[in-house]
Amino acid sequence: MSIRTDKQSEIGECVRKNLEKYFADLDGAKPHPVYDMVLHAVEKPMLEIVLARAGGNQTAAADILGINRNTLRKKMQLHKIK
Repeated sequence: MSIRTDKQSEIGECVRKNLEKYFADLDGAKPHPVYDMVLHAVEKPMLEIVLARAGGNQTAAADILGINRNTLRKKMQLHKIK
């Protein structure tokens, strides 16, 4: 369980640092919708890595992700993942 927690902390810290940099770099400009921006940036590489880990098997990848296979397929279309 500690490995999972450590990895979650690393990912969270990476997101935190990048968001802090994003806001610092705005220099007063209005930010884009942050929630969608972050999810879109994180979701594509996550899907690609999990699909590769599952050997391209969408059912196995969906199971690893904890989502429905149809949801995975929609997300793959959204991110243009073949």
